[in-house]
Formats: sequence, C-alpha cells, structure tokens
Amino acid sequence: MRLKKGLVQVYTGEGKGKTTAALGLAMRAVGHDLKVYMFQFLKNRESGEINVANILGPNFIIEQGGGQFCRQGKPSGENIKLAQSLFAKVRNTVLEGLYDVVILDEINVAIHFGLINIEQVLTLIKEKPQHVELILTGRYAPSKIIEAAQLVTEMVKIKHPYDQKIKARKGIEE
Repeated sequence: MRLKKGLVQVYTGEGKGKTTAALGLAMRAVGHDLKVYMFQFLKNRESGEINVANILGPNFIIEQGGGQFCRQGKPSGENIKLAQSLFAKVRNTVLEGLYDVVILDEINVAIHFGLINIEQVLTLIKEKPQHVELILTGRYAPSKIIEAAQLVTEMVKIKHPYDQKIKARKGIEE
C-alpha cells in the first residue's frame, strides 16, 4: 500500500506527548502495512519504542543519533557531526521513497540548538516524494516549519511530573 498524498505533520509545544503521538501514528501505519522509518535526534539510549520497533519487524525501523546533552547556541562539534550525519541518512531515506512514513523525532529541538539548519529541513519538505508522510516532532517548531506543514498540533503543558521532581519512568516516559 502507498499513500496517494503524503503530508507534513508537526507535533510541538511544551507539553508531553509529541514523540508518543508520532509513535501512535507509526503503529497505525504499520497496522495498515505501511513502512515507517523513525529517526531520533538528540537521543541515544534504550527505550520502549526501540524495543517495540524490534518486535514489529522490518516495517518499523528506529535509528538514533546524537548525544543527549546540548545547549542552545553552543552545540559541541561532536553533536553537530552526529546530527548532520543522521540528517544525511534522513535525506537519503526520504528521497529514496521506500518508506511511507518518515518521522524526524526532536528535529525541531535540533534546529533550535543549531545542530541542523532550518533550510535543510525546508528543502527536504519541498523535495520529498508525494507519497511520503513526513512527521516532525519537538518543542520550538520554527514558524517556517509550521507554515510548511499541513497539520500542526501543539502539546500544551498544564502540569508535568518533572516539575514535581518525578524522574522519567520506564514504560511511561522512556
């Protein structure tokens, strides 16, 4: 199965659930025999989503790239190198058109921190094959990315466990 018209979706905001929304979409897509490739920027650790991707098999792949700690405006050379290397794989994967859904998890944060140039992402959006659904997650979505998307959802934080010093829990936040 192929999508006739792939859109660009953005999940952004300060609230919890951006990656989770993208994963829910991925599960639905795989359930309809679509192929999904998820690239995770600024993540480099074991997580429940990686375990599920391994269980679901070849129609759902997750690839991580990049260190976990980065500061806005002061990215390390290593973090830039890792992010650019991952983005090169993203670009090749999208343009190849073999996957129906491509998720760029935390790409908005990578742009915000200066690891990826916004023009790289806007060019990818313009050049993507028509059938590819492109999902961009992460807080700090730039206005140009929002303008280029057909669907934008902002997660609004009302209350969060992290504010109460409750750490990420396996199976819930990880």
